[in-house]
Amino acid sequence: MKEIRFENVCKSYGKTEVVKNLNLKINEGERLILLGPSGCGKSTTLRMLAGLEEITSGDLFIGGRRANDLPSGKRNIAMVFQNYALYPHMNVKENIIYGLKKQKVSKGEIQTRLAAALEMLQLKGYENRLPKDLSGGQRQRVALARAVVKQSDFFLLDEPLSNLDAQLRVSARKELLKIHDMFKQTFVYVTHDQVEAMTVGDRIALMYEGCIQMIDTPENVYHRPANIFTAKFIGSPSTNIVDIRFHDGKIMIGKQSFQLSSKWIHQINKSKADDLVFGIRPEHIELYKMPTKNTLSGIVKYVENYGNSYCIYIDIDGQEIIAMSEEKQWYPNEKVYIQPIMKKIHIFNKKTTNSIGYPEEMEKYAIVH
Repeated sequence: MKEIRFENVCKSYGKTEVVKNLNLKINEGERLILLGPSGCGKSTTLRMLAGLEEITSGDLFIGGRRANDLPSGKRNIAMVFQNYALYPHMNVKENIIYGLKKQKVSKGEIQTRLAAALEMLQLKGYENRLPKDLSGGQRQRVALARAVVKQSDFFLLDEPLSNLDAQLRVSARKELLKIHDMFKQTFVYVTHDQVEAMTVGDRIALMYEGCIQMIDTPENVYHRPANIFTAKFIGSPSTNIVDIRFHDGKIMIGKQSFQLSSKWIHQINKSKADDLVFGIRPEHIELYKMPTKNTLSGIVKYVENYGNSYCIYIDIDGQEIIAMSEEKQWYPNEKVYIQPIMKKIHIFNKKTTNSIGYPEEMEKYAIVH
């Protein structure tokens, strides 16, 4: 069994609580991403799992065994660090097999695993080079190879691609997926990069201030955010979050309004929330030159060129809305009419910051209360 469970786990440094009452089950063989901004507790959580940090309270189970006091060497884990952590005086081959020699793996098995890792990570011909003679991407592949040859049941990665350039990150992500497809380890991957999270993870656990805000598939985290923090953190540009009033089946923004569908009206009434916040992603707004049914008017403030699209900043009665356009047809001080795509909107309870749910919602999502 390669399952991991955190049960009411807390981590404190003195009076500072870094991880708060963490309850998390990581299924056998899945790729779980711990995502969040710097200081949210994600790396601390990974280090507790690796045995590099003591657990203040609560229980950690690895493979069905309570592991709070289990030494790192007996947890059957392989770990890849952000800074590579290669031995500078050892060549590539020596770095990769060092752990296997410590575990007293037979010479024949070491050679078999080494050859497979060198082939998989395109390191053939580099066996005798020192880390100082390698590029950043090559060093990261050596660190991955060192973890791969252990053939551990649990593969822990702490921002392993953050030191690589954009092109190398894409290729390294493919290598990680290839490794997982081959060995089916239970992956726990820490990152602050939402693109890595969306492309690598089976599930994402989004953390903020030591608490999990939402745990779900990348699709649900993006399209059905559990709260305002999730909606704003996932996606670039960020989700538009706007204070609104709800009256007579309409959402009021400033002095303007647009009609909601009957399903959304029912959802709002069912929530019994007094104060609401409206959310819509920039790519889910349609722009028009002339008013049409259910549009709001605004003034273009400025335009950012993203290369393959344009980011349009619009003032609507004093509230800023960002929209995306594939064509450069909008200019500062121009009047524009916007229409949110009704199936893509989000509505949150302003007091709790949690989503009020979705009319077509079929599942309950993990929401922090």
